[in-house]
Amino acid sequence: MKKITLYIFSLLIASSFLSSCDKGFDELNTNKVNPTALNPVYELNNATLRTSFTWQSVIYEAAIVQQIVSPYLGVNAGGNVNQNNTSVTGVNWQRYYREVNKHLVDVIAKTKGDATRSNLYNMARIWKAYTFMILTDSYGDVPYSEAGLGYLQGTVFPKYDAQQAIYTDILKELDEASAALDANKTKEVSDIIYTGDITKWKRLGYSLLLRAAMRLTKVDANTAQTYVKKAFAGGVMLSNADNCILRHSAAYTNEIGSQLNGSERANFYLHGAFVNFLKSTNDPRLGIIALKYNTKLQDVNNFTKDPAAQIGIPAGYDQSTIANTPNYPGAIELYSQVDRTKIGRFDAPCFFVTYSQSQLLLAEAAQRGWITGNVSDYYKAGVKGHMQQFTEYDANSNVSDATIDAYFTANPFVATKALEQINTQYWVSSFMNSPEGFANFRRSGFPALTPNPYPGKEIKGNFINRLSYPVDEISVNKTNLDAAVARQGADNLDTKVWWDK
Repeated sequence: MKKITLYIFSLLIASSFLSSCDKGFDELNTNKVNPTALNPVYELNNATLRTSFTWQSVIYEAAIVQQIVSPYLGVNAGGNVNQNNTSVTGVNWQRYYREVNKHLVDVIAKTKGDATRSNLYNMARIWKAYTFMILTDSYGDVPYSEAGLGYLQGTVFPKYDAQQAIYTDILKELDEASAALDANKTKEVSDIIYTGDITKWKRLGYSLLLRAAMRLTKVDANTAQTYVKKAFAGGVMLSNADNCILRHSAAYTNEIGSQLNGSERANFYLHGAFVNFLKSTNDPRLGIIALKYNTKLQDVNNFTKDPAAQIGIPAGYDQSTIANTPNYPGAIELYSQVDRTKIGRFDAPCFFVTYSQSQLLLAEAAQRGWITGNVSDYYKAGVKGHMQQFTEYDANSNVSDATIDAYFTANPFVATKALEQINTQYWVSSFMNSPEGFANFRRSGFPALTPNPYPGKEIKGNFINRLSYPVDEISVNKTNLDAAVARQGADNLDTKVWWDK
């Protein structure tokens, strides 16, 4: 009995001790400063940051349209030699599908139906439409209607949508979301592009609608015209102040700039076609874009920016054969490069959609008779807008009005060559935005580039038409991938996307 009493007493003491220890336990173990929910505007910002163009674009898109090229093979093989480097072709997929898309799908799911966040909802719809344009323009058919729904709906094997269906929905989304933006509703001031400025977001949305509509000129001119008119009526960008720019920093660097300034600094050069075009028209932009080192060691204090001295790498050569080219400067390192102190800085801004591009698309639309306005005026505004856009890279890179006027006097707009001039200038205006340059080159057929004659090419045609799907898709979503290939065509660099038929 004595033992039982002692045992019960011990339990009471222990219980009392545990009870006293438990006081304040929940409060002590609750982090009062850690957020329990994420403001979806920060997810939109994260998606925006990750939309900045990838290093892949220098190996493929920039090389295909003959603006930046490497004479080296191995990891840098791609558009420079018309080969299918599967370790690189999937980079856009990794970035825009796996990373950017998941954030945008989540933002849209969180804000849909929330009247207090309707502007954020529509901003996310616009950005999703934009990033899926990059994706589908790169590969053709891609998962779209079921994309990013693994967590929300358990859809882990998304079907691939036909590009025609994707563009049909992109046009609808841009049209609806742009119209629905309302300056009288909540302003999303944390947005890193326009700090929630609804007027500028509307202009972005309608400028993207114009871009998306013009993609269809070959395959569905009626639909293209319908949406071009909607974009024109809605209101596209009015000046460079409306440009959609991501301004990088030491914390959030420009991936292409980091590549051009890092271990690849001596591996990428300006293409001869690009340099020669700018030289042939005495274009003031060449003196801003290009830099030619005077020493093989690329002494940063010994270079020239004189446009007349710039030499671009000709197509069809690699590091073993390039010494046989005409006008060989004596070493690969002595060819012209992107000026890494300005355009190619590690923290250089990234231009997604610009006033210049929009004006040039309006020039083509006017040439086709789809909108009102003078074709030459739109054309000149587009060229001038790009020339003046360089001040975003460096305040000393301004092109004066007098210089611009002299350029137009020497290179007048010729109505009989309108489409060629407009789209060749679009090529220049899309420099450093190679996914867009590649897309418009396929759509318009301009500039009239000479096919790369490299003898080791793996394509049957003159130019690469699309990028191959990432190898990972074969193991993770093969059934749906196979269905897309059966519908679209072989998974190679020759197959054309729907709007490029």
